[in-house]
Formats: sequence, C-alpha cells, structure tokens
Amino acid sequence: MSSAATDSDLAVTLFRLANGYQVTQAIAVAAALGLADVIDAEPRAADEIGATVGADGAALYRLLRALTTIGIFRENEDRRFTATAMSELLRSDHPNSMRGWPEFVRRGYHWAVWGDLLNSVRTGETAMKHLYGADVWQFRADKPEETTIFNAAMSALARNSFHAIVDAYDFDRFDRIVDVGGGTGTLLAQILAVYLHPRGVVFDLPHVVQEATAEIDRAGLAHRCEVDGGSYLDGVPEGGDLYILKSVLMDCPDDQALVILRHIRQAMNGDGAVLVIETVTSAPNEGELAAFSDLNMLVATGGRVRARDHWDALLTDTGFDLVEVKPTESRFSLIEGRPTARR
Repeated sequence: MSSAATDSDLAVTLFRLANGYQVTQAIAVAAALGLADVIDAEPRAADEIGATVGADGAALYRLLRALTTIGIFRENEDRRFTATAMSELLRSDHPNSMRGWPEFVRRGYHWAVWGDLLNSVRTGETAMKHLYGADVWQFRADKPEETTIFNAAMSALARNSFHAIVDAYDFDRFDRIVDVGGGTGTLLAQILAVYLHPRGVVFDLPHVVQEATAEIDRAGLAHRCEVDGGSYLDGVPEGGDLYILKSVLMDCPDDQALVILRHIRQAMNGDGAVLVIETVTSAPNEGELAAFSDLNMLVATGGRVRARDHWDALLTDTGFDLVEVKPTESRFSLIEGRPTARR
C-alpha cells in the first residue's frame, strides 16, 4: 500500500491551514486575558479562572480546550487546566515572554491589512496605503497606545533572539554603536550589558524612543548609552563605528533602504561597519517564516525580505562591501558590510 498522502489527508491538512486565523485569535485572546499569568502547575477549573480574569466560565472552557490541542495549557481528566512550557512564554513576567506579539497581531488594523492581501497581490500596493492612506509609521504616530503595543511586540521578538545575536558577533571591537531604528533600546541594552567597552546610541522616531530612556535606565546603562530621536530617512547620528539595523530595512522598499544605507555610510567613521540583522530568504520550497514575513511586509510596510544577492547589490550601491552573511541560532542572520576598499 502506498504511503503517499491521499486527497482526503491533504484536504484535512489544507482545511487546518486555511483556518489558521482561528489559532491566531485564540492565542491573542489568551494573551489579552492574561491567562498564562493565572494558570500554573496547580490545576484550576475554567469557572475559577474566568472569575479571576473576567470571562464567562463556559466560554473560557471552550477556548482553553482548543488551546490545549496546540500545546498551550493542558487539560486534566477532571476538566481542570495547568500550564505548559509553551504557555509559560505567554506570562507577562517570563524573561523570554512572547505575550507582546499576539497582543499586537490582534489589533484591528493589522487584521485589516492582511484581509486586503488580494488587492496587494493584484496591484503591488501596500494595504496600509490602500486602506488608510498612510504608511504604518504615520498611522501610529498619533496613536500612543498602538505605538506601545507595537514596541512590546518588537521587544518580544527580539528578546528571544538576543543571546543568538550577541553570541554570534564580536561587538567589543567597536567604540560607539548606533542602533538605527532601535525602538525602545532593548537589543542595544543587551549588547552593552555583555560587552563592557562600547558606548551606544539608540536612534528612532521621537515618539518611539520615548520609552527607550526608561529601558536604558532600568538596565543601568545611562552612563554609556544615549537616546536620540529623528527619522533615518533624513539622517543618522554621526561618529559611530558600528551601525546596527535590526528588522529595519525589511520594512523599506529598495529606494528607502538605499537612502538609509547612504546616510550611514556618510555618518560612520572610516573604518566602521554596518550590521544588518534580518531574516534572509531561503532556497525554493523552504523558509516558511521568511516567506510569510515577506508577505507581511507586502501588506503592512511596502518592504521585503531579501536574499543574499539582493543584499550584495544594496550594499555595493551604497559604498559597502558585503563581508559576510552569518546565520545565527535564531531566525536572524547577521549581514555585515564594510566601507568599500579603495582600489
């Protein structure tokens, strides 16, 4: 008998994949209710949990039962629930908490732009512009709550790649590290905590870096790290010998990416480097995370996830040589550029 999947098997798989939005919302609601903060190793009934978090016990039981089938929480024989290793990552106090990400992806505008994917594929137009007449940064600029939620989501993603990034690169070679588009400063704070020689600058839009000062202060790094507000499309702080761009250029179409890299080339010390930290596209039929991240860029920002040869071209056009594309233990690769050698 053939071991190949039957049409019936494939139909079940396709049905499950097409219903992926249901999983997204279930996890997002668990995060919004803070379920992981109240479900631990001690079994608890849905009615008791519901009374704590403000939810209907019967409806909550149905949500929890669904979540157990994907490894988030565990149901005992007596219909009581306990934590799992995955649900622990939804705790607000977990050092590697991912709670910020599902909190972000349930936002109405994020769902709306993905709902407009068909138009983006047909026209090449970013869904944010099509639906809201603004790019995602303009949309959030006057919405502090959305900015805070987005920053928390970015920190959640970055938090789980910190060690892989810090361990994969020698940041101690540099005197002044500028994190361009550095958000709340979470990554740079981690780098400076491990490497004691460099000083740092977190640079991002003024309404974004408002939270960076507190992050740097909490890390006890105010004496070694500055916070600077501005647009990287207009320029970047001068005098750095390492410029970091983590998940920044993927948000940008090529013309904007070229502008940012040229600003960095002009601002950096002559023997400096640029370190792009991003997902790189994989071989055909591989790289699910990179491919779907690329679709997210299509609908949300107008940017893209790029391949190695694409990075080579962008760096060459802006006065850099591509030195290395180095995978890490996370989903990110380190793309290092050095100023083009005089020939």
